Amino acid sequence: MTLYSKIIGTGSYLPAKRVTNQELADQLAANGIETSDEWIVTRSGISARHFAEADQKSSDLGVIAAQRALEMAKLQPNDIDLIILASSTPDFFGSFPSTACIVQQKLGITNNGAAVDVQAVCSGFVYAVSTADAFIRAGVHKNVLVIGAEVFSRILNFEDRTTCVLFGDGAGAIVMTASEEPGVLATKLHADGRNSHVLSVPGSVDGGAVAGSAFLYMDGPAVFKLAVSVLEKVAHETLEKAGMTQDQIDWLVPHQANIRIMSSTGKKLGLSPEKMVVTVDQHGNTSAASIPLALDVAVRDGRIQNGHNVMMEGVGGGFTWGAVLVKMSGLPEVGDKKADL
Repeated sequence: MTLYSKIIGTGSYLPAKRVTNQELADQLAANGIETSDEWIVTRSGISARHFAEADQKSSDLGVIAAQRALEMAKLQPNDIDLIILASSTPDFFGSFPSTACIVQQKLGITNNGAAVDVQAVCSGFVYAVSTADAFIRAGVHKNVLVIGAEVFSRILNFEDRTTCVLFGDGAGAIVMTASEEPGVLATKLHADGRNSHVLSVPGSVDGGAVAGSAFLYMDGPAVFKLAVSVLEKVAHETLEKAGMTQDQIDWLVPHQANIRIMSSTGKKLGLSPEKMVVTVDQHGNTSAASIPLALDVAVRDGRIQNGHNVMMEGVGGGFTWGAVLVKMSGLPEVGDKKADL
């Protein structure tokens, strides 16, 4: 029997603290930094974002998203035999223990299943889904919890308006399970370390102290140029691998970084704006959490349904990029998907 993987549950969580552009502009003005709602919206499409409270960590956000995905999938925590968590803002500065292990503990999973973090920045969720698909197809794991969780507000320099206005906090999760029918149709991953300098947190630990900067650095024009050049290509590579064409895409769920990048990709793929799921206006860029957050929104409001072909793709620091093409086939009816985001 040929094994495949499919998505049977989605979930997401946004911290309660919602910050509008005007509120952020007022905060920055107190520090002598000028910006405005118009300036932010024009350049990014972002109107608001959510920031975690001081006592909330990536694992806390990820746990709630995971619980909602498990509820939709009608599974118990101990049914999960692998957790893959994508994050650039793990609970611990040294990145261990892994945030995936912390989530496993907080969910009460005691079956000694595997748990691991994945680091590909904004491409992290796509990398994690591709990894989960490979494990399931190989028969190594049956039920996999894939999470993207971020508290990017912790690494933002609020004296740099070119970056601090773009990012937000949140988490998204999916449950993937073994299936006799195809769910994940194709995946394609790439990286180019020659561009590692364009998006980074250029700090390290030396003698128990931070050497360099612990703030996010981004060369905006370089990231924009790289993103628009690779997203169309990787989408076509994934379609070719699946033996499909772009007119068979029902929904594009891109990494929610910048509305201009997203719209450019959609146009190049010949997709109408109505076929692209957009949450960047209300969530900002939540890095590895952005795709599963957007996916869950569209699943729960009934746009994405069983039988739909969904293209998910993203780019991130490293420089990394990738895409996943999925036929949705394991979702419950719309009325069973209710949950507060």
